[in-house]
Amino acid sequence: MARLFLIPNLLGDSPWQQVIPSFNAGVIEAISCFIVEDVRNARRFLKKIHPLAEPDKLHFFELNKHTSFEEKKSFLAPLLRGHDTGLLSEAGCPGIADPGAEIVRMAHESGIRVVPLVGPSSILLALMASGLNGQDFAFNGYLPVKQADRVRTIRQLERNALSLGQTQIFIETPYRNNQLIADLLRTCQPETYLCIAANLTLENETILTNRVSFWKKNVPFMEKVPVVFLLGGSAFPEH
Repeated sequence: MARLFLIPNLLGDSPWQQVIPSFNAGVIEAISCFIVEDVRNARRFLKKIHPLAEPDKLHFFELNKHTSFEEKKSFLAPLLRGHDTGLLSEAGCPGIADPGAEIVRMAHESGIRVVPLVGPSSILLALMASGLNGQDFAFNGYLPVKQADRVRTIRQLERNALSLGQTQIFIETPYRNNQLIADLLRTCQPETYLCIAANLTLENETILTNRVSFWKKNVPFMEKVPVVFLLGGSAFPEH
């Protein structure tokens, strides 16, 4: 039976051996069909992992917001013919803040075996390193673009963090990082914990958790880099 392998990608320009298991390389070398968000970026990643691969023998299906439902269904054709296929994320793990989840669901509905491979997830790495509650947490994706809506959402996330003890995780488009930070510091209570995790797995990785009162005196400026934000009511929840 053919398998759909969920292949994690790098979070940035780091040596792949630091964050991708060698087992993944063996899987990638045996696959010729890939479902990807961007073919050029996918080729770049695959060349790092398997430099001897013959590009002309690789087949790509491009998955993005413009891909129709019928096109997505057609991506399963190689699998249904018995050919292993890789679902490759643009960064991090497929299906997590990533459009691949619908393909995975289709595979399950078609009786195709789904095999997740180990690799970096900025969301989980940030949670691991935050010191906030890892027993109860919620990932909220991107916050609203309009400031008024964003502030309302921040207030609700903080309420959840404080009343439920549930760590609230969210991300932002890099060019809006500093707008989001400003809204967080204006909106959140001084004693609320805020973790800012940037450039995960890279040489300039930064992860710091402190109270909002600290951040107000030490306002960070985040260049256009990938950042994960976490809100918590307590750094170390009582048991």
